[in-house]
Amino acid sequence: MPLINIVIALIVVGVALWLINTYIPMAGSIKTILNVVIVVAVAIWVLQAVGMWGRVTNYKFLN
Repeated sequence: MPLINIVIALIVVGVALWLINTYIPMAGSIKTILNVVIVVAVAIWVLQAVGMWGRVTNYKFLN
């Protein structure tokens, strides 16, 4: 995936998250959970897009 597509997708997700946090009234705890879920999902997506998700899932802590 080209780098420009990843950057554009990150900008779109960031603006959407900002709009949701700014203009949709919801409890603080729900907003926090929503933010964490979206950030984790986007982080996993970026790792998959750059081809590093396999390294993360195959990493062994102990020998």
